[in-house]
Amino acid sequence: MHRQWHAYGRYLMSQEQHVSYGIDGSDLAKSAVTGIRVALGLAGLAALIIGLLISFAPTRTAVALAWLLGLYWIIAGVVYVAVGIFARGARTGSRVLDVVLGLLMLFAGVTVMSSPSESAVFLGIFLGIYVGVLWLIEGVVAIVQSGSAPSRGWSIFFGILSVLAGIALFTSPLWGVQVLFFWTGILLIVLGVMQVIRAFTFGKALTDAA
Repeated sequence: MHRQWHAYGRYLMSQEQHVSYGIDGSDLAKSAVTGIRVALGLAGLAALIIGLLISFAPTRTAVALAWLLGLYWIIAGVVYVAVGIFARGARTGSRVLDVVLGLLMLFAGVTVMSSPSESAVFLGIFLGIYVGVLWLIEGVVAIVQSGSAPSRGWSIFFGILSVLAGIALFTSPLWGVQVLFFWTGILLIVLGVMQVIRAFTFGKALTDAA
């Protein structure tokens, strides 16, 4: 399981580096540099705030996320129903599917928003089971393919570890999601600090020369 979260962290860090460090300030005008620095700063502050909320107020943050998800479902449901009703040029079957999907999303959104705390727990359990299934399948695949792997012992070890992690999430899915949620908050704090630092240092030589 440690390897899974380490890989997840490396993925987020690589995305951060690709976005903020793949731009060369020396090739941009001063106004563009200023705009990018503001954007990097705002993105960094947003990531930092969300990371702090997740790390130090996980329950309230999970409830807020469930509420926002319910709001999204309501908005998307209204859009789908409207498309199904007013899209005169579309096929009847497609319009019916749009209306059905929209009504289902509306129902889900209203249900979540009416009881966000209970919905957050349910969504956490569902996500934990989903991740557990993925880890279980990944572990079985790693064990099956260990015969052709360059490091057979490590492949078998990783497969067994992944299977055990998947079983652990099945027995306690909410606990696994809480750990993953907390780890995500820590990563967002690190990425937010990096973004804020990048906002102050991006194109600094160009602005100083001006």
